[in-house]
Amino acid sequence: MSAPAIRTEHLTKRYGPVSALDGLDLTVPAGEVFGFLGPNGAGKSTTIRLLLGLARPTSGRAWIFDIDAADVAAAHQRLAYVPADVALWPRLTGAEVLELLGAVGPGVDRAYRDELVERFALDLSKPAGTYSTGNRQKVALVAAFATRAPLLVLDEPTSGLDPLMEREFRRAVADARADGRTVFLCSHQLAEVEAVCDRVGILRAGRLVDVAAVPDLRALHRTEVQVRFAGPVPDLDHVPGVQAVERTGEGAVRFTLSGPPGPALRQLAAADVSAVSMREPTLEEIFLDYYGEDR
Repeated sequence: MSAPAIRTEHLTKRYGPVSALDGLDLTVPAGEVFGFLGPNGAGKSTTIRLLLGLARPTSGRAWIFDIDAADVAAAHQRLAYVPADVALWPRLTGAEVLELLGAVGPGVDRAYRDELVERFALDLSKPAGTYSTGNRQKVALVAAFATRAPLLVLDEPTSGLDPLMEREFRRAVADARADGRTVFLCSHQLAEVEAVCDRVGILRAGRLVDVAAVPDLRALHRTEVQVRFAGPVPDLDHVPGVQAVERTGEGAVRFTLSGPPGPALRQLAAADVSAVSMREPTLEEIFLDYYGEDR
């Protein structure tokens, strides 16, 4: 059985009296696309810094493929990193930056790199100092995805990208998954996480709130149901799983449903239903639920 791509035990980081990360226990299996979510200040960036060996934990440990993250030189031969704010050498061209980044990493698939440059519509002949935020981001993404590193750590990787380039990013993540590589994705783009990740972890105030597959995480929350009746409206108040029943118009009802839908469906089947719609919560709504209305 292969070692997890990322493993932490009681990983903790304090800055004086402030706890930035509190006892993080996390395992990310090799080959998984894992989304790491949380608002600013939740501890996401601190976690990444500890995984990269850029900060020392107050207590606890982290491993990259069973390599202690404190052994930075060894760990970085197994990973590639895209920061949230990409800074490049301004006088080097894009091509020179890619060559330099490729030389310090675990190797480069040059044919795939050329393909990515074309897919991301990146002009490598320009000095990096002339690049927009989006183009700097594209250089870092191409460098990371083209590396042979089995772990990609991506921190807000699509900030500055237009929707077309976001689509190419998702394709590149799918390519990485197909190659058996691991992607650790920190993002505020919840639709993006929903689209590409196998599992997500939600961090709140330095603590892990939950780790679940996206469908499982949705299943923990209520589904919104809207029904219009051609005849009398049945009594739904005491049906198991049905909550927050609300009349929204003549012959129209809205309610939330949790748990098995059978009892509610049987009640509806006995009535004269003219229209029904069901809506699952988005990952963003689930995310907000964890933090309450004062998020």
